[in-house]
Amino acid sequence: MKMKSAAALLLGIIVFSVAHAQTSETTQAIVPDTQSNNTFGDKEWFEFRIHYGFFNASIATLEVDKTTLNGRSVFHAKGYGKTVGLARWFFKVEDHYESYFDTVTGVPYKSIRNIDEGGYTKDIEIDFDQETKQALVYNKKKKTKTLYPFNDKAQDLISAFYYLRNFLPAKDLIPNQSFAINMFFDSENYLFKLKFMGKENLSTKFGIVPSLKFRPIVQSGRVFREQESVTLWVSDDQNRIPLRMQADLAVGSIKADLENFKNLKHPFTIEVSR
Repeated sequence: MKMKSAAALLLGIIVFSVAHAQTSETTQAIVPDTQSNNTFGDKEWFEFRIHYGFFNASIATLEVDKTTLNGRSVFHAKGYGKTVGLARWFFKVEDHYESYFDTVTGVPYKSIRNIDEGGYTKDIEIDFDQETKQALVYNKKKKTKTLYPFNDKAQDLISAFYYLRNFLPAKDLIPNQSFAINMFFDSENYLFKLKFMGKENLSTKFGIVPSLKFRPIVQSGRVFREQESVTLWVSDDQNRIPLRMQADLAVGSIKADLENFKNLKHPFTIEVSR
């Protein structure tokens, strides 16, 4: 089973698709020019449940707190994912992701990735110098520190999740319109592309929720069946809550649903409660 890929995805909803986009394009990313933060707030918390076919395969949590880093006011986001139940007997996963990012612009200052996926491990810390646009990548396993350039407004895996929610120009989007943001993952720059598919009333455990539907453009082949194999739904309200992710893999399919949440900044829009 693709448990390794599943765990990575769950930790940011976008993590799965970004980690396998593997396209280092130099095209300028389309980034919003707004500089406001009105989507999420301190102590927000999400729990997701992930299914691989009929398996209740994994759970993942995302939480964010307001704090300081080197004298700056930042949001500290933490993602945690693990396989559960029968899946854990076949493939044990424990993934930890962290990001410290600016409370106004959303750009990251520090990223942490500590994962154990069936014995495949990584322990990496990245410090982003937003003035020089240089990232210091500290590989703790290999005990190496290396500087790499990163593109303007580049996001890490976790900060991108909050950046997209906060700065997504939903009011101006039209169906089939695409946009992109710059990403920096491990030691490389990527362009993460997303296509807006339109609006949809989504049936969830909480009720019928008005949602915005998107498709990340991913690399087909080893992991995904096609370039548009992943679909994301977020709430069509001020929170832009991640509601569901669905992906057709080269072998099987995966689905992640929002299971629980706490401390939303705005009322959650539900048309029909269950």
